[in-house]
Amino acid sequence: MKVIADSSSTRTEWVIIDGDNVVERAFTQGLNPYFQTRREISHSIRLELPESFFRRRWEHVYFYGAGCANVDKNKIMESSLVAQFKTPVTVESDLLGAARGLLVKVPGLACILGTGSNSCHYDGKKIVKNVRPLGFILGDEGSGAYLGRLFLSDCLKGIAPRQISDAFFEKYKVSPDEIMDAVYTNPFPNRSLSAYSQFLSEYLDDEYVYQLIYSAFMGFFVRNVSSYSYTELPICFVGATATTYREVLQKVAADFGVEISKIVQSSMPGLIQYHAQ
Repeated sequence: MKVIADSSSTRTEWVIIDGDNVVERAFTQGLNPYFQTRREISHSIRLELPESFFRRRWEHVYFYGAGCANVDKNKIMESSLVAQFKTPVTVESDLLGAARGLLVKVPGLACILGTGSNSCHYDGKKIVKNVRPLGFILGDEGSGAYLGRLFLSDCLKGIAPRQISDAFFEKYKVSPDEIMDAVYTNPFPNRSLSAYSQFLSEYLDDEYVYQLIYSAFMGFFVRNVSSYSYTELPICFVGATATTYREVLQKVAADFGVEISKIVQSSMPGLIQYHAQ
């Protein structure tokens, strides 16, 4: 039996599989070696996962995670996982996890629109091209954090329609100073931005909200998708932001001249299929 973990900056989904059968599933907070130390990662894994995940040595642990995109960061994650599971571990990026989850072994374009955003050309085995996402400050177009940053900035500057900003402050019971504190002193500011962006899903009929989301998604296509041979390959999306605003995303894709092949919230079903093979 194997353990597969698929981790965004917000949430990690874990499964124990026997072939293609899911024996157990669990969720913990997101794990990211860019924001967490080895000790913090180990602490989260041990305290948040059910004890059943540690009762035996597994055949292998496959971890796909945000922030796992270079050797040094992967070593932090790998050492934490080995210490907890005492089992052979492979650590890969969340982007490769998305590609395998969306396309399994079929070539295509795999895109993430969740707390953050990313994209790649996957040849059915490996990533052959990737436009750097640059994170929520310099990039991450179309992501939950990106939407949250645009919306909160508009609210705090008085640009957002009064009825929308009033409804936001009424719902979340936060002050401008508390928002600034969450963004600039919180150890996971991208999570805070993405969480606040969920408010927009309640007001899609509002022209301001619709255009904000439309423009953010179009920015993702222009600044990321356009760098690939996007008319020649299937394009797929994974992530909560993609599924929450599915209709807007499909409209943007159509206006960009492509049709989206798949939009799913989680890479895990495809990852189970990939590793079962």
